[in-house]
Amino acid sequence: MLIAGVDEVGRGPLVGDVVTAAVILNPECEITQLNDSKKLSEKQREALFPIIQEHALAWAIGRASPSEIDELNILQATLLAMTRAVEGLQIQPDFVQVDGNRLPKWQYHSEAIVKGDGLIPCISAASILAKVVRDQEMIALDKIYPEYGFAQHKGYPTKAHLAALEHLPVLPCYRRSFKPIARLLAAS
Repeated sequence: MLIAGVDEVGRGPLVGDVVTAAVILNPECEITQLNDSKKLSEKQREALFPIIQEHALAWAIGRASPSEIDELNILQATLLAMTRAVEGLQIQPDFVQVDGNRLPKWQYHSEAIVKGDGLIPCISAASILAKVVRDQEMIALDKIYPEYGFAQHKGYPTKAHLAALEHLPVLPCYRRSFKPIARLLAAS
């Protein structure tokens, strides 16, 4: 039975896409050190990233844009991104295991597993891929707009990020429906 693991990264940030990954691991090729991406160091995640890509039977990235997040809400946009990731797999799974407590409305036989990213290897692998992809996008954005500090806070509403927004414009990649950004736009 082909089982895909699915996880998301980026529900809480003020900027950028919510990114999901779907991974079908090869049962004949165990990848050690898989864990919830939040429990791994950046160096560990980056080391595992190409190993997962090379040894998985299939993997795919899904995403939903800031405008989709604003239109749908973050939960529905995340579920849409998860669907896009699974549909993007070159091999379709027999079953899907999703980190969390919600499932998209899709045709796949599936289960939601709370804290699955630390328990189920295919979900851990998806967690790592999604985290590395999103972090790389924030680092790339930081090179274009270094004054925002995206490489450090990855778009999350840290004190430094909110302080920077007090004197910098809201970029098109921001999620306008999120309260700190909505407040700034309403005040301007």
